[in-house]
Amino acid sequence: MKQRIGIGYDIHRLIKGRKLILGGVEIPYERGLDGHSDADVLLHAVCDAVLGALGKGDIGEHFPNTDEQYRNISSLVLLEKVHDIAVREGYQVNNVDCVIQAEEPNLKQYKSEMRSHIAYKLRIESEMVNIKATTHEQLGAIGKKEGIAVFATVFLVPRN
Repeated sequence: MKQRIGIGYDIHRLIKGRKLILGGVEIPYERGLDGHSDADVLLHAVCDAVLGALGKGDIGEHFPNTDEQYRNISSLVLLEKVHDIAVREGYQVNNVDCVIQAEEPNLKQYKSEMRSHIAYKLRIESEMVNIKATTHEQLGAIGKKEGIAVFATVFLVPRN
């Protein structure tokens, strides 16, 4: 087996009446992300990166938004299920790198906890998860505070 690299991307609209969950962390903010599950764009992008590296499609194929069992589900559960797919395929995650694109809120104080959640679900050390956050300098939908987007990459290696 060979090493594999995957990329994931997700974007969700910010709306009133929902909690903002990123990386499995509830972040105090006036709006949350709209979606069928908890709409955790960070974890969705990581899931897609792992599935992409495995050549197994995307989270929409594995956990469709038409299936009521996934309504409001924690994306930490989805990440754990994706990790299980990687293990069944004979791979483990070596490292994860993510970029969160959000004009607000400031995420600096939450990144460590997000890293810990992702590392725990992927069975890797926290140092192997990197999370960066950036704004869009008030440009486009993200810059206008209409949503949050994330890019994620993962590096998979064969399990020992």
